Amino acid sequence: MAVVSIESLTSAAKAHKEAVVGIDLGTTFSLAAWVDGEVPKVIRDENGQVLVPSVVSFTDDNDVIVGWPARERGLLDPEHTVFSVKRLIGRGREDLARELGLLPYQVEDAERKLVRIKIRENRLTPQEVSAEILKDVKARAEKVLNRKVTKAVITVPAYFDDTQRQATRDAGRIAGLDVLRIINEPTAAALAYGLDSKKKGIIAVYDLGGGTFDISILRIAKGVFQVLSTLGDTFLGGDDFDRTLMDLASTELKETHPEELIKSPVVLQALKQAAEKTKQELSSFETATLQIQLDDPKISYVRQISRAEFNELICPLVERTIEFCKTAISDARLTPERIEDIVMVGGSTRVPLVSNKVEEFFGKPLHTDLNPDEVVALGAAVQARILSGGFKEMMVLDVTPLSLGIETFGGGMSKLIMRNSSIPTRASEQFTTYVDGQTSVDIHVLQGERELAEDCRSLGKWKLTDIPAMPANAPKITVTFILDANGVLKVDASEERSGKELSIEVQPSSGLTEEEVERMVRESIEHAKSDVENRQRIDLRNEIDSIGRATVKALEQTRDDCPEALRSTVEKALIDLLAAAELEDIHQIQQAIDDFNEASEPLAKLQMDAVAKTVLREEQSANR
Repeated sequence: MAVVSIESLTSAAKAHKEAVVGIDLGTTFSLAAWVDGEVPKVIRDENGQVLVPSVVSFTDDNDVIVGWPARERGLLDPEHTVFSVKRLIGRGREDLARELGLLPYQVEDAERKLVRIKIRENRLTPQEVSAEILKDVKARAEKVLNRKVTKAVITVPAYFDDTQRQATRDAGRIAGLDVLRIINEPTAAALAYGLDSKKKGIIAVYDLGGGTFDISILRIAKGVFQVLSTLGDTFLGGDDFDRTLMDLASTELKETHPEELIKSPVVLQALKQAAEKTKQELSSFETATLQIQLDDPKISYVRQISRAEFNELICPLVERTIEFCKTAISDARLTPERIEDIVMVGGSTRVPLVSNKVEEFFGKPLHTDLNPDEVVALGAAVQARILSGGFKEMMVLDVTPLSLGIETFGGGMSKLIMRNSSIPTRASEQFTTYVDGQTSVDIHVLQGERELAEDCRSLGKWKLTDIPAMPANAPKITVTFILDANGVLKVDASEERSGKELSIEVQPSSGLTEEEVERMVRESIEHAKSDVENRQRIDLRNEIDSIGRATVKALEQTRDDCPEALRSTVEKALIDLLAAAELEDIHQIQQAIDDFNEASEPLAKLQMDAVAKTVLREEQSANR
């Protein structure tokens, strides 16, 4: 796709009263794009620069500096220069355990299990810092387009959870933007690819940015972009490549320098910049110099590193992305051979080992015609135009990366919306009460792939109250999940007979960690058989408990008509059944239920007769 500088308004642009832009809010760089007529274009500054470094520096006078000048201030004032804030947004300290030790600026705990960044006497949320980046991008767009920019589509990694998406939307609002849509980065890239090439078929979007990795499998046909599966890691990107070099240099520096000196903000910032520069050079040359020269503190470090040595350091990280590719293709029920094109997205795909490994895995040449730094923003601009009424022939069907459901009695997880379901979507299921006279029901919303609630992520708990007291199993409670195009979940619960309703917009108190997401998917595969057995065991034990209560009631109802021998037989069978609930073997439990049902069949007939007699007496009494 040819990308040209926008120097003046075209007649097509003038026809629109407002500009709606697409923004790629990246870990390392951010940028904006818009659609000029029918062509998406990136927005450049007066020097022709497209990329805005996602760096914010705060001066002693509380001035805010963003972009290239902020990046340059990093070594001068590392404690008040914030980078890679995308990795902090929507996160808690526990999520960031391995990040915080490598950041020269201070991060503190905040409310709702999230974090704030300490800037002198101020405490800023990651949303506020991200908003400064968005303001800078917005101001550039307004200057180039010569109009106010108030609406935008902002991209996020496909594996951003609800909290991170909401935090990104909040950052947009703080920056003065009406965020029309939060769109997944690989999906945005596919929009740009599909618009440019006019192709159809099945493609893979391999998106390796500065801080995150996503792989999405899509089908493109007649303007419909359908995501078949998506998988990712929100702590895997170019930053992690840099850190392999930082760790190498730190280890060698410890031989001659105190560890506390190496962990100082100035040294950490110098290590970061040197590692990033070396990584970039090794993408073009076979050798590079990893060099740190500081006067205060006094540190001199120079080391030659070859591409082969760098490849050895980052190979485990690249192999992890390939494992994600394998799973995503399997989730889409495809094989690598069925993938017709592989679209490479993100600046980190320029690392030769990455492209070599991806090409080797898919067994075909990679699609590299699109600029990997710009393609996400271009696709976001296409989505912005779609939402503004343009490109009417195009439609996006994205997916949710993890299953959603509620906890059922006994600790089971009943899934209503399955992983990789197209969004927006809705699903309903009917539940009932467990005990007689129950007047409230807990609605515990979960996210994950396991069969038991304790193994899934809790998104929140609510109560549906004031249900009229009824016998167990009599109330009919319908729970409906509504997942919108932004991935925001709404839950409706209603009891059919009383009309009592509960409506919730689910906003988790903290975000999913990358480890949790990986664990949920991995363990769902590793523990599939045992999970199903555990779930069956819970259901059978619940059934035994219900049978026990029903049997006690039946014996009471048939007190005058039940022969003593039958009563004794049923009571003994009930004792055996209740004992079977303690067994682990699900087949033995099921056999105990079957044996009891056979032994208690005559009692069931007596109970039916007793109920019929009661109804007949009531009717005769009413007719007198």
